[in-house]
Amino acid sequence: MLFKHLRILILGMFLILSACAHYQKIPFEKTKTLYQGQDINDSLILRQTPLFLTHNSASNYNRIGRPSARYDDQGKEQIYVDTEHPVIYYLKRTFTTQKGNYTNLIYRVHFPKVPFSLVPFYLTAGKNVGLLVVMTLDAEKRPVLVTTVGTCGCYQAIVPTSFLPRDALPLKWQDKPMNVYGEILPSRLNYTNIQNPKLLIHIRPGVHRVMDLEIVDEQAIRKSLHFNIIPAPLLPMQELEHIPLGSGTTSFYFDKGVLKGHVKGSVKPWESIFLSLPSLDFFVGSDKIYADRKKTDNPFYTSLKPWNREASDMWDFVTFLKFWGWRL
Repeated sequence: MLFKHLRILILGMFLILSACAHYQKIPFEKTKTLYQGQDINDSLILRQTPLFLTHNSASNYNRIGRPSARYDDQGKEQIYVDTEHPVIYYLKRTFTTQKGNYTNLIYRVHFPKVPFSLVPFYLTAGKNVGLLVVMTLDAEKRPVLVTTVGTCGCYQAIVPTSFLPRDALPLKWQDKPMNVYGEILPSRLNYTNIQNPKLLIHIRPGVHRVMDLEIVDEQAIRKSLHFNIIPAPLLPMQELEHIPLGSGTTSFYFDKGVLKGHVKGSVKPWESIFLSLPSLDFFVGSDKIYADRKKTDNPFYTSLKPWNREASDMWDFVTFLKFWGWRL
């Protein structure tokens, strides 16, 4: 019993320290690094691709890259993120509810790692970490929801836009900034009176959490002298399952065994130690494929409670929205 209480106390302390990491002061940068999608003929996907704003790009782990593979000195496969060639991956899906037809444009980016750090403490320390952004469009191809989540299924946030009807909001919705595990995000994204609207995602350095969202004028951003704009090709998300390696290819994900559906090399030791018991998932926090759990045996769940595995699975987007109270 004493050990149980001690474990809970230690877990609480680490979680508090982890939350404090999000309030670390970000050093001033005269020119910030911005990643912009390009090289695709699909105008809808290109138009809705978010801009990714990063900080402290002097540290390689804060740069968006391309998941890649090579052989190490022992001839073993090694998966890593090549920041010299950044890529934004995309996937298009549709779904239907009683209120209408919708299109999800899903964008995925990856970073080399969240570094190990005790002060501040980074609970999510590990390699090959990533971020998913889902733009939900209505039948008129207007964005009505923006969903952001780590590729581990953690820190999920759903933000409505000015195009979403009020009757689609959760019943207990409060029109005030939302607190997502220490990050303060806007209650609504306003697309009105912006000539060339574009979603700008502010990414916190180190932990790669979404720290802010805003709608900006894309042309104004391009003309600004405050950004170092890095072009990033848009590639189908399926290419992550066919990464060049030697004379062949390999997958970014394990395709069999207990780690099936997880990103190779992405096990998060601190999360496994402190969160595997309450979540009943030893690999909690490990990044994973965004795909049908019937094929991967690995639901993209967004709630730590084990009994919510299927209801919070973001692949089944209709059920996912209902679980979190949205009424599309």
